[in-house]
Amino acid sequence: MYKLKTVQGYAPKLGHRDTEKAIKLVKDEFQKNLAAALGLERISAPVMVRAHSGLNDDLNGVERPVSFDVPEAGFEVEIVHSLAKWKRMALYEYGFKHGEGLYTDMNAIRRDDAMDNLHSVYVDQWDWEKVINRSERNEQFLQAAVRKIAGALADTKEFINGVYPALTHELCREVYFITSEELLKRYPDKSAKEREYEITKLHKTVFIQKIGGTLSDGTRHDGRAPDYDDWELNGDLLFWHSVLGEPIEISSMGVRVDETSLRAQLAAANATEREKYAYHKAILCGKLPLTVGGGIGQSRLCMLLLEKLHIGEVQVSVWSDEMLAACREAGIPIL
Repeated sequence: MYKLKTVQGYAPKLGHRDTEKAIKLVKDEFQKNLAAALGLERISAPVMVRAHSGLNDDLNGVERPVSFDVPEAGFEVEIVHSLAKWKRMALYEYGFKHGEGLYTDMNAIRRDDAMDNLHSVYVDQWDWEKVINRSERNEQFLQAAVRKIAGALADTKEFINGVYPALTHELCREVYFITSEELLKRYPDKSAKEREYEITKLHKTVFIQKIGGTLSDGTRHDGRAPDYDDWELNGDLLFWHSVLGEPIEISSMGVRVDETSLRAQLAAANATEREKYAYHKAILCGKLPLTVGGGIGQSRLCMLLLEKLHIGEVQVSVWSDEMLAACREAGIPIL
C-alpha cells in the first residue's frame, strides 16, 4: 500500500538537471553551515554493522533490518537503520574531547517504512554527535543546539534562493518549543500526528520535546529506542512545508542516555537484556563520553528547500508501480 498526497496544479520549480545541481549545492552548503554552527568535523561511517552487536538503531523495535552473511568474515551483518549508537563509540575510539564533535553521511535501508510523499525505504541523513559534560545535560543546552541547527537550515535556504530565484519560500528562524505532554493537553482530542500538524501550521518551526515516554493518557507521542536518547532531553524538529501543506520532520535529536536514564529506559521498554552488549556496558560503567546528537534527513532537507512535493523528486529509490503511475498523472517527476 502507498499513500500519495497530490496538489492541484503542482509543477516543480526546477527541472531535472537544475534539481540535481541544486541538491549538491544544498548538501554542500548545509553541511558547511552545520559543522560551523556546532563545531563538528566529518568522519567516515559504516553502511553495515555486525548483527546482534547491539549497535544498530532499533527505531521503534519492530522494523526488520536488512541482513546477510559474509562468508569470508564468518558472521552476519545488518544494514544500518541509523548510526545513533555507533557515533558515540566513535567519539570514544577516536579520542574526541569535550566540546568536539563529528558528523557523517549515513545511508540506510528501512525495508518496512511506508511509501508516501515523505517516506522511502532508502534513507540518507547527516548523523552528528558531540561530547558534552554532565552540567550540559539540560533543556537549555538542548534548545541552544536546536536553534543553531534551525539557523544553519535557514541560512542554507537563503543561499539556495539566491542561486535559483524561482525558489521563493522562506523558513522561520524562530523555534517554538513545546513538550509532547503540553501538546497533548493543548489538543486532547487529536492524534499525535494531528497535533504535530496543528502546532507546526501555527508556528512554522517547532521542536517537540520529550518523546518516547508514556503520556498522561497512556499513549506515547512516538516510538523511541530506549538506549540512545534520554527521553526527557530529546525531541523532533519540524518545519511547515508550504508546498505539501504539512509539517516535515527534518531532525530527531537529543541528549544521549547516561547510566541512570539508560537503566530506567531499558526497564520501561522491557529490554534489560541489552545490558549485556558492549555499547550498553560502556555507558553503564561510565566509559563512553556523555554526548548530544541526532540525525538530519538529507533528502527531506532538499525536498523542503527546493520546494518539492515528493521525496522521490530529490532521491533515487524504489517505488511501487501504483505510486509511479499516480505521480506521473499528478505531474510529479520521480528521479
